[in-house]
Amino acid sequence: MLNTDLQSYEIVILGAGFGGLGMGAQLKMRGIENFIILERGDRIGGVWRENNYPGAACDTESHLYCYSFYPHLRVSKMYADRDELLRYLDAMASRYELMDHISLDTELVRAQWNEEANEWDFELGDGRSLKGRFFVPAWGQLNRPVVPGFKGLDSFAGQYFHSAQWPADIDLVGKKVASIGAAASAVQYVPEVAKVASQLTVFQRSANWIMPRNQIVFTQQELDAFERTPDLFMQSRNKLHAFREDGYARTRHGTDAQKEGIKMAMAHLAAQVPDEALRAKLVPDYEFACKRILRSDDYYPALTRENVALETAAVAEFTPEGIVAEEGKRHAFDVVIFGTGFASQAFQGDLQVVGREKQPLHSRWAEGAEAYLGMSVPGFPNMLMIYGPNTNLNHNSIISLLEIQQRYIIQVIEGLAHSRQAIDVKQDKFDSFNDRLQTNMLSSAFSSECSSWYKNAAGKIINNWSGTLDEYEVLTAKWQSDDYNYLS
Repeated sequence: MLNTDLQSYEIVILGAGFGGLGMGAQLKMRGIENFIILERGDRIGGVWRENNYPGAACDTESHLYCYSFYPHLRVSKMYADRDELLRYLDAMASRYELMDHISLDTELVRAQWNEEANEWDFELGDGRSLKGRFFVPAWGQLNRPVVPGFKGLDSFAGQYFHSAQWPADIDLVGKKVASIGAAASAVQYVPEVAKVASQLTVFQRSANWIMPRNQIVFTQQELDAFERTPDLFMQSRNKLHAFREDGYARTRHGTDAQKEGIKMAMAHLAAQVPDEALRAKLVPDYEFACKRILRSDDYYPALTRENVALETAAVAEFTPEGIVAEEGKRHAFDVVIFGTGFASQAFQGDLQVVGREKQPLHSRWAEGAEAYLGMSVPGFPNMLMIYGPNTNLNHNSIISLLEIQQRYIIQVIEGLAHSRQAIDVKQDKFDSFNDRLQTNMLSSAFSSECSSWYKNAAGKIINNWSGTLDEYEVLTAKWQSDDYNYLS
């Protein structure tokens, strides 16, 4: 772990998850050493450090969910679990000697552009301060848990927690448990909780489109072959990439691919839930891909267990004993798990980011976060975001997109290596990019009528990219210096 006092760095990276660590690794590969990674947690790992609930795993194929420059050759199965992904990040940090650049237990509370010095001033939670020429926030989109303010919640006599804050010492054996929420995290922990709880009730606000996962566990011979001949691994990766890129068409209104996706999801539901009444509750009432498409082979079977009930009436209030549903039915519980998602659109969280002329980023984003190429915002020079607005993917691996962004950022850093100038994206480039992006979204299922974390209350799509990953790579393959103003 890096010990920082008052220091100045060429590059200050925020976050030691996949995005920040990959940025550090690519800098090292280019021979760039003058950087620091600030991490508020006590270890690296980002979202995979924080989500330690039972069953936590990736729903993207593991041959895609790794960096091409550091392939996960001995990943044990096609959909890797949380612990295996943490081990991968630990190994990558070791391989590229990143721990010498990381400051753990370090919270960044303020970042402000210094117009006189042409650099960023940073304030840390413990009172220390840093300076940096480039600011690379890799702050993620799903790392601030949200627990709704239900009436009477504080009166509940049992234990409650968000799935991303799972207590290490919680014992659910023989307990009456509620899951508020039935989306991406819940479809993973519900099957595990169902195995030990005496009774599990899943409160479902809306059903999800769920595709089969079809887990593959690699044999020792296959793992040896991947390690001995990495080209075999890359062939698998390239094939999966092409398959997932083709899947983008499923997210467009009325395409044959979308109809095929619906057919597959409905067949999966019919095969796993024989009870007609239960099956009817699990049919989504919104367009396919409007929300995140989930993958699971054991969620539906868990709902058919005798000790599991699906409740579609909304939660009206909490009592000391449990929950009262809107229809008046009372439920007694020992433990309540909130699988209620994250504050996905407040990218900066509580961090104060202040740009030119002392403009706060939260004011700039008052009507919804947006950025040029998902990385740059006018008035915030030399700030280049990783996994910023409109860079989430529904159809392919986010790690592949992070790698593309990291390569672009390095082009900027190297392009300004022999100058003390700073760059600030031109307003017209920013506007035209985002206007075009939102126009493209009109033909996307992301824009249809459903409540999703992809868009804000006004219906503006904040999180998702509007095209394929290959299209994004072409768009960002070469840093267009003319898209930026230069500050001396």
